[in-house]
Amino acid sequence: MKVLFIHQNFPGQFVHLSAELAKDAANQVVALTMSEHAVPAGVQARRYSLLRPSAPETHPLLQNQESHVLRAEACAAAAFKLKQDGFTPDVIVAHPGWGEALFIKDVYPQAKVVMYCEYYYAAEGQDVGFDPETPALTFADRCRLRMRNVTNLLSMEIADAAISPTEWQKSTYPAWARDKITVIHDGIDLERVRFNPQARLTLAGADGKGQLEFQPGDEVLTYVARNLEPVRGFQVFMRALPEVLRRRPKAHAIIVGGDEVSYGQQAPGGVSWKAHMLAEVGAELDMSRVHFLGKVSYQHYLNLLSISRVHAYWTTPFVLSWSFLEAALNGLPLLASDTTPVLEFAAQLGVRTEKFFAHRAFAERISDLLAVSRRQPSPTTLPKLDKAHCVDATRRILNNLVPQRS
Repeated sequence: MKVLFIHQNFPGQFVHLSAELAKDAANQVVALTMSEHAVPAGVQARRYSLLRPSAPETHPLLQNQESHVLRAEACAAAAFKLKQDGFTPDVIVAHPGWGEALFIKDVYPQAKVVMYCEYYYAAEGQDVGFDPETPALTFADRCRLRMRNVTNLLSMEIADAAISPTEWQKSTYPAWARDKITVIHDGIDLERVRFNPQARLTLAGADGKGQLEFQPGDEVLTYVARNLEPVRGFQVFMRALPEVLRRRPKAHAIIVGGDEVSYGQQAPGGVSWKAHMLAEVGAELDMSRVHFLGKVSYQHYLNLLSISRVHAYWTTPFVLSWSFLEAALNGLPLLASDTTPVLEFAAQLGVRTEKFFAHRAFAERISDLLAVSRRQPSPTTLPKLDKAHCVDATRRILNNLVPQRS
């Protein structure tokens, strides 16, 4: 089978699927991407860049769509070059979120297309309007949000099949689109995320002179997000933290995440959410026990999961983070928000939950969990999240679309 992956940040969610398909000598696996990330062995990456910049005079409500069209144009040009070089895929697996796949069916009209359905935006009932502190959407904001689904809709129109990692994410799509979607998670490498008793972390001391050494068994609270922002409950975590550190005078909080905005709105005054929340609660914190690591490597993050005694996870009704599932499958005690994406898995993974905005209740329960030494971690298993299961399930969809030649 000839398989073409399309993802601006490849391998992304396709890391396990592409790696397993490439192991089969009967397959030819190619990826079109703008990323410089390393790709799985056996995958041929064809990188491309935009053919032209955005136009400054573009209507504000069309700027996001223009960005998507520019990416789709560049991806199509790269696909035409691939076609000239002799590669015509049987099936295309694409993440449509940035627009790359919009014109791919016009390059390869005979190829079957599988779309990855990550999220369908809504003006109410999901992440938007969930936090009462967030300013209400203006009319222009609502129009802009509605336009964000244009690419989603056009991509689903050309899809022969689609996959979504969770039932809740599938539920965000319109009914006609849900008929095409099968729920299959990206897959978790259970061997890689399992507890490592040899994990270590060394940080500079608060004075910049000494060093702090952390290992499994230490009283460490962790919080992880791509970026520190309200969509992932960062403001609630920071409001809970002073009380946690007061109750647990030997505890340290280790916080992973960048200072940009991945989702949602900027903090007031144009500062980062980290700076905004430190201005609110920083005076109540012993900063010698609060460590902001910024963005870290995946291995660094895995070590942190093994060192942590308690992991805190929040999310508004939005895409569920890999970190939530990986922390739970590691056996790390977890306290999470009782929002719908979390509740889909919480009971199955033995995860405790609390109301999203209840930072005092979070502080109490986190403190209680920190008081319990994590001497014998209990890794959790959930077969439907296992890498092998997820790859096999997706491979069956591909095989149904493209029957194997005898």
